[in-house]
Amino acid sequence: MILCCGEALIDFIPTKDGNGYRPCPGGSILNIAVGLGRMEVPVGFLSRLSTDIFGSQLADHLSSNGVDLRLCPRLDGQTTLAFVKLGKGENEEPQYAFYAEGAVDRKMTVNDLPDKLDDFIQALHFGSISLLLEPGASALEHLMMRESRKKILSLDPNVRPGLIADQMRFQQRFEKWLAAVDILRLSEVDLAYLYPRIHIEQLLAGWFDMGLSLVILTRGEEGAVGYLPDGNKVEQDAPRINVVDTVGAGDTFFSAALAYLFDHGLLADRSRIAGMGEEHLSRCLEYAVKAAAINCTREGANPPYKHEM
Repeated sequence: MILCCGEALIDFIPTKDGNGYRPCPGGSILNIAVGLGRMEVPVGFLSRLSTDIFGSQLADHLSSNGVDLRLCPRLDGQTTLAFVKLGKGENEEPQYAFYAEGAVDRKMTVNDLPDKLDDFIQALHFGSISLLLEPGASALEHLMMRESRKKILSLDPNVRPGLIADQMRFQQRFEKWLAAVDILRLSEVDLAYLYPRIHIEQLLAGWFDMGLSLVILTRGEEGAVGYLPDGNKVEQDAPRINVVDTVGAGDTFFSAALAYLFDHGLLADRSRIAGMGEEHLSRCLEYAVKAAAINCTREGANPPYKHEM
């Protein structure tokens, strides 16, 4: 099982006529969990969910997509909300306004974490706003450090600059996470924010020395590049499609990449990821860009099912 640890929220996406918004289950961690469930990968979710109408909508969406909710206590309080402004072009990222003050997921503490994770959980996924908003961010960071080198850990920072008060402090915290995790996915936008005017290949040696086993850089309509510690590098073009919107594209990409790694037994051990070789990496990226392309032909975060691949 892959355990996705972090936020589940409601995205309010503009209606087609531009006169209103429609509420949709969202949040990077939720999107990845749903993507894994649709790929028929055993997946669980770790968060606090509200008992309000939005929390019920989130719980129903997760469970209907095969996501195990045993580590999701239901609590009175509000759900995190986000209003989305869609990008105008294929390479323009959506913008988000978050409303999370007092939300039950944000208020998670170390006391809410399970004392021990079951042996059938192979990997944990972290990232996005759940690693920014306190006190939940520190609780999840505690879990990350506790399980580092015990489980396979993946990270997608999914940077939201509007929620970051101190860019340098965030970069320092990001590098602390890198020393704990095994798989990193980040976008060109993330990279430009974290390391302005620095090419990723100038960073890789240091990152791999920290213990990373796989780094993936996504480049929107230009596809993705994967890097392994042994120097293997694979570039994968994205399919040419008619884009409806790009909401959830990065999450869908990474859920498909994790699904490929799980299905091929590569999440069983860190050495298997680092030593997967160019052929496996190429197939993994090809699978992931295809999934992301399918998502972009539909409205909102709507990852494909396994039979669509």
